[in-house]
Amino acid sequence: MDAPNAPASAQPPRWIKTDCGRAKYAELASRSGALARLRLVWFVLIAALRDWRLPDPPDADQADVSGS
Repeated sequence: MDAPNAPASAQPPRWIKTDCGRAKYAELASRSGALARLRLVWFVLIAALRDWRLPDPPDADQADVSGS
């Protein structure tokens, strides 16, 4: 039922820069429900704060170029 929306929501924001953070984002984005969405927002907020000093991952730049 939610399968058509899953690939679009599984794309992590550019603020999450670590591989483990991107994997966790994909896991949390695949869940449904109000509490799951709240947990996802909380995760993105904390991950963005923790990763802000890290350099951008090289695959993120290529994903933006190939996606255009």
